[in-house]
Amino acid sequence: MGQVLVLNATYEPLSVVSVKRAVVLLLKEKAELIEAAEAYLRAENFQIPRPLVIRLVYFVKIPRRMSLPVTRRTILARDNYTCQYCGATPVRQELTLDHVLPRSRGGKSTWENVVTACKKCNGRKGNRTPTEANMHLLTEPKRPRYLAIAALTNMEVRRAWNKYMWD
Repeated sequence: MGQVLVLNATYEPLSVVSVKRAVVLLLKEKAELIEAAEAYLRAENFQIPRPLVIRLVYFVKIPRRMSLPVTRRTILARDNYTCQYCGATPVRQELTLDHVLPRSRGGKSTWENVVTACKKCNGRKGNRTPTEANMHLLTEPKRPRYLAIAALTNMEVRRAWNKYMWD
C-alpha cells in the first residue's frame, strides 16, 4: 500500500510507517498531515488524502542515530538515481559509483567521496579529480542524516521526502 515518512514535532525524520499506521495516527490526532499524494483514501462517510509525510504533534526523544552503510543502493538512492556530473537518469544498470578523489590516490569509500555517475561520465573522469577532468558535481556529496533513505521507492515519495532528509 505504500510508506509514509514520520517527522518528529521538530520536523526531524523519525521513521517510516505504513499508510495504514499513518492514517491511524492522523485519525487519533497524534499526528498532522504535512504532505499528501493526489490520491484519496475513501471510507463510507469521509475521505482523506493519501499521506506521504506526517508530523507527530508531541516531541519524541530520538535514541542516538545509527549510521547508514555506504552501499551502491544507498548512494544511488541519495543521488536520486541521477548522474552527478551530467544530470542523466539512465536505468540503474547503466549507473556506476564514482570516487570523487580516486581510490588509487587515497580516496576512501565515504558518503562525502562517493557519487552516482553514468558510465560515460565515469569513464571520462577516469583516475582524476573532477577539477582535473574539468567536470563539476551537480550536488556536493553528503552523509544522509537519517536511516529513512533506505525506504525510498518511487519518485513521488522521493520528491516529497527529500526536503526532510538532508542537511
